[in-house]
Amino acid sequence: MSTSKTFATARHYDLIVSPVITEKATAASEHNKVIFKVRKEATKPEIKAAIEKLFDVKVEAVNTLVRKGKRKVFKGVRGVQSDVKQAVVTLAEGHSIDVTTGL
Repeated sequence: MSTSKTFATARHYDLIVSPVITEKATAASEHNKVIFKVRKEATKPEIKAAIEKLFDVKVEAVNTLVRKGKRKVFKGVRGVQSDVKQAVVTLAEGHSIDVTTGL
């Protein structure tokens, strides 16, 4: 195995932080959509390549959004949640990703 291929695989793992498992994400999975948390500097082509390489599926589209962090108070201590970038990945017909199992 060449080192460039190993580096590319490591880069793919670094781009995808975690899957989003919420009620809304579960409802989107019925329409062949899977939602992932990704790094803030990740681009749509990089996300598409990473998903296709890691899960061996065909990706039709990638939509991204940035959820801005909120100000919170917990036991009198003020803090700010971090910004989170999410990617909504639309899979081709016949492909699926089971996010409940690990990689």
